[in-house]
Amino acid sequence: MSAVTALGNTHPALQWAWHPVARLSDLGDEPLGVELLGQPWVVYQVPDAPPGEVRVWRDRCPHRLAPLSLGTLEPAGLRCGYHGWCFDRAGQAVDVPALGPGATIPSRVQLQPPARVAVSHGMVWVAPQAPLTPLPHFPENLDGLDVIDLPVFETRAGAGLLADNFLDIAHFPFVHAGTFGADESREVQPFEVERDGWGFRVSYTHSFANREDPGVAAGLRPLVQQRRMTYLYRAPFALMLRLDFLDSGGVNIIGFFLQPVDAQRCRIYSTLWRNDVGGDPDRAKLVADFEVAVIEEDLRIQSSYRDLALPLDRTAELHTRADRSTLELRRILADLVEATGATE
Repeated sequence: MSAVTALGNTHPALQWAWHPVARLSDLGDEPLGVELLGQPWVVYQVPDAPPGEVRVWRDRCPHRLAPLSLGTLEPAGLRCGYHGWCFDRAGQAVDVPALGPGATIPSRVQLQPPARVAVSHGMVWVAPQAPLTPLPHFPENLDGLDVIDLPVFETRAGAGLLADNFLDIAHFPFVHAGTFGADESREVQPFEVERDGWGFRVSYTHSFANREDPGVAAGLRPLVQQRRMTYLYRAPFALMLRLDFLDSGGVNIIGFFLQPVDAQRCRIYSTLWRNDVGGDPDRAKLVADFEVAVIEEDLRIQSSYRDLALPLDRTAELHTRADRSTLELRRILADLVEATGATE
């Protein structure tokens, strides 16, 4: 275990990893200002380009450091809203109105990009420095499943603690008593963690209260059913959970992607892929409302932590065999800190 004691939202080691900063669907006709690891960035879909061709720059004009996110998009590029300087898709200044037509513009007038930008799972990802971890990719076959994007949550929370909570099985009967928690599943049976580089996989079957199943109300199936949970984790804060409902035959895949905004805040992007919605908008709303209620149950505790940093020193907390996945999370994040050599 690393000598580093804790990982907060703005720990420098996180600069060398991939983070989500926006959904593609968030990008409209205006530049979008976002914050990542305490730093401001501007994100936009390139005008007159195919969907998914995006640009990300530090959110400041090199002229007077005004936020570029207050500017406008036009065919020529991104125009600053303060003095009208325009920057093309390569970040080079191509128009300085105050100098008049045909003026010579120094080549060093260039916007500052992150090390890497990519689009995956319907989101824009940014690595501020050359990433040591791969772009999160999950091998689940999502073809033919209904896609439901939950509302984006922005909350006071630690990204590491939120990832820890998502992977934690033992809290279900207590935190989620109002949604899917069942007293029958209080004891966590032994399970294995299969590490794979900067991530891992966990499979676990347990009893739960399937309040979403229409067959329960119809008397076809009992409330307490069995489901198999398969967790996939990719460093630092990208997670996916596949739920196979063994009694009803349903499949529910939950993507959980975390953006550390600053020392105190995180944004949660969560997407559902399901085989039991059938394109029914009323059913989709019920499903989304249920998952929102689950997240709100978690945030009641997560947003109340006084210290938002995730402990990496294993002696700082008590661990049991039920904590194998969350202990592996700490090991991987400690490895990231060691690999970067970054310190607070």
